[in-house]
Amino acid sequence: MKEIKKILIANRGEIALRILRCCRELGIKTVAVYSTADRDLKHVLLADEAVCIGPAPATKSYLNMAALISAAEVTQADAVHPGYGFLSENADFAESVEKSGFIFIGPRPETIRLMGSKTNAKAEMIAAGVPCVPGSDGVLPEDDAACREIAQRVGYPVLIKAASGGGGRGMQVVRSEDELIEKINIARTEALNAFKDASVFLEKYLEVPRHIEFQVLSDGNGHAIHLGERDCSMQRRNQKVVEESPAPGITQEQRDEIGSLCVEACKRIGYRGAGTFEFLYDNGHFYFIEMNTRIQVEHPVTEQVTGMDLIKAQIRIAAGLGLKKQQRHVKLRGHAIECRINAENARTFVPSPGEIKKYHAPGGPGIRLDTHIYAGYKVPPHYDSMIGKLIAYGSDRKSAIARMKQALSEMVVEGIHTNIPLQRRIMEDSVFRDGAHNIHYLEKMLEQWEKE
Repeated sequence: MKEIKKILIANRGEIALRILRCCRELGIKTVAVYSTADRDLKHVLLADEAVCIGPAPATKSYLNMAALISAAEVTQADAVHPGYGFLSENADFAESVEKSGFIFIGPRPETIRLMGSKTNAKAEMIAAGVPCVPGSDGVLPEDDAACREIAQRVGYPVLIKAASGGGGRGMQVVRSEDELIEKINIARTEALNAFKDASVFLEKYLEVPRHIEFQVLSDGNGHAIHLGERDCSMQRRNQKVVEESPAPGITQEQRDEIGSLCVEACKRIGYRGAGTFEFLYDNGHFYFIEMNTRIQVEHPVTEQVTGMDLIKAQIRIAAGLGLKKQQRHVKLRGHAIECRINAENARTFVPSPGEIKKYHAPGGPGIRLDTHIYAGYKVPPHYDSMIGKLIAYGSDRKSAIARMKQALSEMVVEGIHTNIPLQRRIMEDSVFRDGAHNIHYLEKMLEQWEKE
């Protein structure tokens, strides 16, 4: 067991504030790091210590490993929590943190490397018995004829994906052989520009799948549990907009089966901390796509239905305290939905930085709002546009949707544009209310909205 008395929070915004609040609850001191654009962030004002790590661009602040390690050294922190995004899945950062004598609140560097390569991750999952999308055995070769042969074997349509990274970059749908080589080359260029790695692989393209992911906790010493699944199918350009738990229409038998496979995979790779196995779900079948080796944006919906604090669990595992619960203790109760609140135009999706002139947070039974904003706060133009997450919990899905509609109608953010009108629209949509949407549905919904 390693005692953690002070944690450096290597992030910003709502997740930084979420980690700070958890540390306060545990009696752990906090160090906030901030760029010159973020000196007025709520967690910076609340932290025990705060260190400026550089100018506004993320490359010169939140992605500056040397500045973050220096801040940990100067403040004599015991551990570093990376949150999500930025350096949270960077194996070199995790390694630097540990080599500098600090505890990294996340998986071991070698695990991050293993699961960060989609081709290696897929090979591990196949070995662990986790169902995967049919595709190429590893990275596509340079030989055009060999690529055509692989695509023919898998069957069109196929999807070209970057071996490193995600977020939809380096991704191309190919519907026929005559466009295959051109699309592979486009994907390679995109992957090289985005991730400094031109490697791509190929998978069967599923036309109307849902995106379902399983949350896991693992102590790195052979004990792991899953906390059920989340449905994240409401997406625009591969970016999640609404998430919920449990996933509509998934049976307890399916949950037990896939959840158990995820747990076994965690034990196989010696996973440590919180992680998420992401699947495409099509015609009653699950297909593994990737693992996120960090806390997810959408973790609150799992917390609401399980009653577990995932940030607290991350800290406990990092301190060597292991897992408090066995799988039999995990019960999903009720239903939770999360709407991401972004500073952007609800129709054009153009980011909308600027000062928040007026702000009113919604309330009522089952409502939780994870946000760092306040009246007078200036949303900077340099980072992701998400300014908060609105979570509604109810005894069932219908009740959670009703509470979310009420909360969205109460929420006021003036001075900037937000996507609240879009979230209201989604909650009113009959296909969403029936749980019949898939990962392509929101794009179609937006096309329809444009015509009105």
